[in-house]
Amino acid sequence: MENILQENQSFIQQTWEKIEAKLAKTSKQIKDGMPYTTREGQYDDWQDDASWWTNTFWTGILWHMYAETKDDTYKQYAQSMEEKMDEVLHGYDGLHHDVGFMWLLSSVMNNELTGDEKARKRAMLAANVLSARANIAGGYIRAWNGDNAGWAIIDCMMNIPLLFWASEQSSDARFKHIGIMHADKTLKDFVREDGSVNHIVIFDENNGEVLDTPRGQGYESGSAWSRGQSWAIYGFAQAYHWTKKPEYLHAAKRIAHYALSSLALTGYVPPCDYRQPASPLKLDSSAGAIMACGLIEIAQAVPDSEKNLYLQSALLMLKALDEKCAVWDDSDACILTNGTSAYFDGAFQRASVQNGALIYGDYYFVEAIRKLKKAR
Repeated sequence: MENILQENQSFIQQTWEKIEAKLAKTSKQIKDGMPYTTREGQYDDWQDDASWWTNTFWTGILWHMYAETKDDTYKQYAQSMEEKMDEVLHGYDGLHHDVGFMWLLSSVMNNELTGDEKARKRAMLAANVLSARANIAGGYIRAWNGDNAGWAIIDCMMNIPLLFWASEQSSDARFKHIGIMHADKTLKDFVREDGSVNHIVIFDENNGEVLDTPRGQGYESGSAWSRGQSWAIYGFAQAYHWTKKPEYLHAAKRIAHYALSSLALTGYVPPCDYRQPASPLKLDSSAGAIMACGLIEIAQAVPDSEKNLYLQSALLMLKALDEKCAVWDDSDACILTNGTSAYFDGAFQRASVQNGALIYGDYYFVEAIRKLKKAR
């Protein structure tokens, strides 16, 4: 692993320098806003919909920048955004399964970097909200709100690390047990034998029986939405990190192998769905950035004889994203373009993005390069 990092030191360092230069400019424009996608080259602002699930990915980017540069401006913007989210946290009605994303990348990062006690309390409150969404009879954490009590989604594997963190913080195993319950149910009913995954599974809320597997944001039911694959790879790798349950690491590897078997066909930038039609070719750079993070996490967990596969694959993806999708000049405020939120345009109305910028794609690209930078 050290040899690979040495061989790629120039790429890692130069890419990080480009990230720093880009964010030094865009942070002065976005400040403490809540960006989602760019329109005419500038990031939009979702503060009018503060409970939208992506609203703290910019916060997470700012914390990564503060950790590396110690520039207080990044910290001030991030903490201002976190305070704005209090209205959502205490308003309750807008809270859902994505409270993990929303407070892991704001309050947890703040607490870990600065020791801020208010941030710790916010994150613990969010963890309590997430744990309360557990359907014990069904064995899962329910997705969204409204008339879909039996719904669960693969994305939630990325939210349960908040529960593992809360268990460690509070010395209270109940959070961890709920996270394990959901991960076990996901492994059983979301992950197919070949390593592909469902996006959505609808359960009988009284006994956990599978009732349906809608297409979600992929091409069709039974297909393989690439961002869902990436959530699963990184989510199971993180679940292994927190629990050391070997079945989670095995799952992360199996899901990764399925995706890796297809990536050469699209030059290591994932298609929106690994089972989509050949034409039109829809790519999703965000799935690539997330998967790269997951592969790096796997590489840190497996024996030396296995590390090269995952680390080299992560680097191939990041280099492809840099070459084919990154925008390093001032023509667009995003870092990555070629992001697709769902295969079918308009599936999520205002949030629909086809071949454009997605703030979470930028976030995970920054996180992946920083992971490599720290591992050198």
